[in-house]
Amino acid sequence: MNSAVLKKTMYWFVVPALTMYLVFWIYPILRLFQYSFSDYNGFIQNFNYIGFDNFSQIFKDGVAGTSLSNTLIYTLVFVVFSNLIALGLAFLLNMKIRATGLYRTAAYVPTLFSAIVVGFIWSYVYMPDSGLIATVLSWFGFDGASLNLLGNYSSALYAITAVDVWKHIGTSTVIFLAGLQTVPVDLEEAGRIDGASSWQVTRFIRLPLLATSMTINVTLSLINGLKAFDYSFIMTNGGPGRATSTLLFEIFRMAFREMQYGKASALAVVSFIVIIAITIFFVLRLNKREVSA
Repeated sequence: MNSAVLKKTMYWFVVPALTMYLVFWIYPILRLFQYSFSDYNGFIQNFNYIGFDNFSQIFKDGVAGTSLSNTLIYTLVFVVFSNLIALGLAFLLNMKIRATGLYRTAAYVPTLFSAIVVGFIWSYVYMPDSGLIATVLSWFGFDGASLNLLGNYSSALYAITAVDVWKHIGTSTVIFLAGLQTVPVDLEEAGRIDGASSWQVTRFIRLPLLATSMTINVTLSLINGLKAFDYSFIMTNGGPGRATSTLLFEIFRMAFREMQYGKASALAVVSFIVIIAITIFFVLRLNKREVSA
């Protein structure tokens, strides 16, 4: 009897968290969909419903197309390079070498810094005249002053993506490293006894057993790339032009600078649909490969 009463009363502990979730997550999302069909400016509550005008306007102005293209390029570069570099680091850090703990710590250190700190540090690294890259190039006789990665329309997006890769590579490395340490040693030894080379052991034993770690890392990096905002805001302010204007940065700009909450809400709805669709597609594909592996 007491245990039954205890079980029922324990459900009340869920109420505070559920209330917070509904009030600060579900309700704002529902209001977002409402505002996307209105001319709401963020202040006057007597707004008018204008149908799909906001959606047609953001595509007609090219805002949605440009920001979506930038976001997809950012995500593709981030997912590919962050996982490839992290996988290579994980294999290196899994080797029996001296001071392994020190190297593993060093690989994870960038993850501990906030995005603001990382953004400001790399802004100075990329500085054309006296930045770190320009200074190193000048040591070797190159004209480092003319290298303006953040000010160049064709390179700015890739420059901030590289910063994001550098910051998050530690997390992916730790996940891959944990996966490598669960690979049975017996399987590797059996492969070597059968005459398999080191590459064949890695290709046919280690990599298939890293399917779960790969799914986790690709999913996390995919979501992180699609939600890119920090470095567009901190390092380039969306520029030059709209070269680094991602979906979330464009939503921020329209809502809090131009006070066009209706258009910003419409772009947020588009972003919501795109992020959910891409994430579900890749998660399902990766899960199928994980099961088959």
